[in-house]
Amino acid sequence: MSEVWFEIRDLHVKIAGTDKEILKGLNLTVNQGEIHAIMGPNGSGKSTTAYAIAGHPNYEVTSGDILFKGKSILELEADERSRAGIFLAFQYPVSIPGVTVANFLRTALNARIKVEAAAQNNGVMPSNVKGMPIPVFAKKLREAMSVLKVDQSFAGRYLNEGFSGGEKKRAEILQMEMLRPDMAVLDETDSGLDIDALKIVANGVNQLRTRDRAMIVVTHYQRLLNYIVPDQVHVLAHGRIVKSGDKNLALELDQSGYVGLEEAVTA
Repeated sequence: MSEVWFEIRDLHVKIAGTDKEILKGLNLTVNQGEIHAIMGPNGSGKSTTAYAIAGHPNYEVTSGDILFKGKSILELEADERSRAGIFLAFQYPVSIPGVTVANFLRTALNARIKVEAAAQNNGVMPSNVKGMPIPVFAKKLREAMSVLKVDQSFAGRYLNEGFSGGEKKRAEILQMEMLRPDMAVLDETDSGLDIDALKIVANGVNQLRTRDRAMIVVTHYQRLLNYIVPDQVHVLAHGRIVKSGDKNLALELDQSGYVGLEEAVTA
């Protein structure tokens, strides 16, 4: 039986500096090896859920908890959550002029390696940890780019600078392929993709589907779930999950929409 890998307990989240509450008692349990899809209408709190998991400073947790491998992550900063093995693929990735894709990935990988080395040494960083050797990193990057059908010139370009929508999403999945997180959250990765780009991105996600990893796929439409088949589907409305089911729930929503569910919640 798979163990509980990730859990959200009665989570309430508001926009920092305001009284606007977006999540209003969200509960979610994801077991190791599972993929869960979160769907819902615009403004329901889907992206807020993703940002709260990642530790975005613009979103304040007012009550509840988020647990990863049985431990609360609320006190961890965003970079600490990343090094602990949590990954967020952004809906709108930002560009970083002057930082190449290769340099960005190698820096992130080396940070993860150092954290793992310290964890194996009672929290003390061993003096001989230098990070991943450049030839090893280069080989790993080439292999990952081949899987995602990304041109090798991609590595020398500045991260997301001048990228098309499809290239930005491939860059996000390339990061996931390289970092191999234990918990991945994909925030509407399908938005803005044509069918060919969608299939390539979905294939990259499926390559990372293992018994030792869990994922949450946030999406507005059912079409992504034709290629990434979830173990469970959850409908988010008015800041909480109002219905859960298997992959067939996504098909029902594609036919009926969210109107009936929203009316039931309001009532």
